[in-house]
Amino acid sequence: MSAGTAGPSDSSRAPYEGERSVGQLFAAATADLSSLVHDEIALAKAEIRADVKRGVAGSVSGVVAGVVALASIPMFSFAAAYLLKFWGVPLGGAFAIVGFAYVLLAVILSGLAWRSFKKIEPPRRTIEGAHATADVLKNARPRPATPEERAAMER
Repeated sequence: MSAGTAGPSDSSRAPYEGERSVGQLFAAATADLSSLVHDEIALAKAEIRADVKRGVAGSVSGVVAGVVALASIPMFSFAAAYLLKFWGVPLGGAFAIVGFAYVLLAVILSGLAWRSFKKIEPPRRTIEGAHATADVLKNARPRPATPEERAAMER
């Protein structure tokens, strides 16, 4: 081969000082993308954690409503019904009044639970960030080589 012709080994030149190789560029891009994905996941966890706390609060209210509705009825129903009978209400009516009072209490506690669940929102910042990342990756194009770089590749 003459000095002016390019051989097959000349096409893979060593990078100049301060210039990164394709492998290094690919590794840097992969690391940056990995870091971006990890940051998106961390943001999602932070946003979802607050909603999980609200969900737990709503669940606790629901459980308390169930416990009050089921466990306290047998304990206090007889005492309240007999107290109403003592005040002159027929025994059947006394038991009905006590039963409706417990149902009303359960409805109020269920309403509190529902209100807690309604406050749960989707992780908007995470969704927006994921959409923005997807848009950037869709529109990402490699930059064209400069004339100097093309000339260096042809040598």
